[in-house]
Amino acid sequence: MRIRAAVLNQMGAAKPYAKSKPLSVETVELDEPGYGEVLIRIAAAGLCHSDLSVINGDRPRPTPMVLGHEAAGVVEKLGPGVEDLKKGDHVVMVFVPSCGHCLPCAEGRPALCEPAAATNTAGTLASGQRRLKRNGTPVHHHMGVSAFAEYAVMSRRSLIKIDPELPLEEAALFGCAVLTGVGAVVNTARMPPGTTAAVIGLGGVGLASLLGAQLAAAQRIVAVDLSDAKLALARQLGATDTFNAGESGVAEKIREATRGGLDFVFEMAGSVKAMELAYKITRRGGTTITAGLPPPTATFAIPHVNLVAEERTVKGSYIGSAVPLRDLPRYIALYRQGKLPVDRLMSDRLKLDDINLGFDRLDKGEAVRQVIVF
Repeated sequence: MRIRAAVLNQMGAAKPYAKSKPLSVETVELDEPGYGEVLIRIAAAGLCHSDLSVINGDRPRPTPMVLGHEAAGVVEKLGPGVEDLKKGDHVVMVFVPSCGHCLPCAEGRPALCEPAAATNTAGTLASGQRRLKRNGTPVHHHMGVSAFAEYAVMSRRSLIKIDPELPLEEAALFGCAVLTGVGAVVNTARMPPGTTAAVIGLGGVGLASLLGAQLAAAQRIVAVDLSDAKLALARQLGATDTFNAGESGVAEKIREATRGGLDFVFEMAGSVKAMELAYKITRRGGTTITAGLPPPTATFAIPHVNLVAEERTVKGSYIGSAVPLRDLPRYIALYRQGKLPVDRLMSDRLKLDDINLGFDRLDKGEAVRQVIVF
């Protein structure tokens, strides 16, 4: 079938993207789903920094590629071997199609699935195949999803069935922002009630972490960002203290205000400067957790003696250390109970043709979570 999709032909385009148009909205061919695959009509797809980092070249991927990894949609057709879904089912996409058989999967850590990491890097589906073409030439898939398109073929392993009563444009946010942000708090940190937390970087993932910290009954939540507008939103969502990261001596100010730092500090900006700040404001014996994704060449230096003498912990968190089949329905249930107001993270609804403008806004820090609605 022929579909409209946003294709990245080359990384590293000049800014503004609305002018250079790194994402070209064009017609491509989509093959029928193969064994274990499903054809999905995309209903909504979120714009995430993980997409932006491919556009700007921070996370190199093969091109041409149809981007988009945070989405929700409706099952249109089942490939051979798929028996537990039916046409019309609503699904959320998960961008690590865990195999269930490798050592990380066997240990209950599907976010670290080894075959999925290999196929995602190669730009294929979990089968190793590509179902996208342009004029007969293969086009790569993004994270096994490629949701900036009217339709997508993906592995059954990339799909979580959801309650059809949940609006799909809200459901899309659960596939990345919520799984990553809330999961960093409840899975990676396992944050006990009554402890203190800070979140650095208030995009969709960072603000989801803030909601997660509130859900975990943190007694104090510090929000840090360069945007005063995002800091104001953080206060509305439950932050007890806010600091602009651009202030002179901000680390000392936070440490003074919190009497030596926070128990758990979550770095969600994806920059070395943010990680350095996160480590500085973590208290003695505390834990610094990062889910930010800087360029592969970025390095973070840890004071060795400080790490030992203060018994610090530094942890990475990928997709919130999630078990998506378990976690996603739980987070949706909490949202529907009013305990996880994910809808407050949605800042704009866009058309596919406005996608480059949307990435300009994301790059400038002017948006939390923009969603393309089909």
